[in-house]
Amino acid sequence: MKIACVIPARLKSTRFPRKILAPLKGKPLIEWVWEAANATGLFDTVVFAIDAEETADVIASFGGKYVMTPEACLSGTERLVYLNNKKEITADIWVNWQGDEPFISKKMIQDLLQTCASQDSDIWTLKERIENPEDAESTHVVKVICNKDNYALYFSRSLIPYYREPCSHKKYFRHVGLYAYTSEALSRMITLAPCYLEEAEQLEQLSFLYNNMRIKVHETQEKTLGIDLPEHLALAHSWA
Repeated sequence: MKIACVIPARLKSTRFPRKILAPLKGKPLIEWVWEAANATGLFDTVVFAIDAEETADVIASFGGKYVMTPEACLSGTERLVYLNNKKEITADIWVNWQGDEPFISKKMIQDLLQTCASQDSDIWTLKERIENPEDAESTHVVKVICNKDNYALYFSRSLIPYYREPCSHKKYFRHVGLYAYTSEALSRMITLAPCYLEEAEQLEQLSFLYNNMRIKVHETQEKTLGIDLPEHLALAHSWA
């Protein structure tokens, strides 16, 4: 089974423009991601999917590999779909490791890929138990609920499930936005019908569910820190 790791790295990110090139202890953020992905030893291919020559120059400076993708791609998933469709890279399983996630660990990737060989799903992703009530209430934290076989039932920015009666042992899970896809799933995504649920919550995975794609959700105990805002980059210095 051939596994490709694609690192989407969009230069003009909305909330934190040019963050992928922001320095973290003397190295651009994407160099940290490149080193972390290669250090796992779990991938047959590691490559950036980028949209700017400036990004290409930075990647070339530290010996990374990249493929240009259209600036019109609105998400990292769309960049993987583009590469799969163009057949510039071939793989059985495609891991989407975002260019603003320098602290994903090998164990987290192992958690993600643990059932990929069985082909029991179209998509795999992760969840972690929410311990902080404020995180559970936050619309910035995406929650997920699953069935008994750990297939996703729904993802939401709202608090799910809703406990109608008082409960001393409420259980909530945060969706960890790390994905693995089969090549067939990426090919199918080109044909997916628009989904009002995705438009409402601004969560692309709801279109996958709406169109009957199977999403297996494994639990992880690993912690990571995504760089969405400048203050996250400041916090990252204590992680690096």
